[in-house]
Amino acid sequence: MIEIMRFRLAAGVDEEAFKRADGHVQSDFAYHQPGLLRRTTARSHAGGWIVIDLWQSESDADAAATTGASDPVTARFMSLVDPTTVETERYDTLD
Repeated sequence: MIEIMRFRLAAGVDEEAFKRADGHVQSDFAYHQPGLLRRTTARSHAGGWIVIDLWQSESDADAAATTGASDPVTARFMSLVDPTTVETERYDTLD
């Protein structure tokens, strides 16, 4: 299962501070979640951001979302994101 989160940074957020927070999510939270196969973050030239997660199953993604809702590392990450711009989509892989 592929999960894509699109967003913009909150007003006034320093991009380097966001990159550090994203790195902490990657090393201190995401790869500790059962079923996560791959995670990557990217930025468009127009200022948009995406996080793409590849999960073994939708239930693994659901469990990580529940755990992340109360995790201080993910809370720091989300505090740098404009919540009005967040869009999350999930896709079933064909292979």
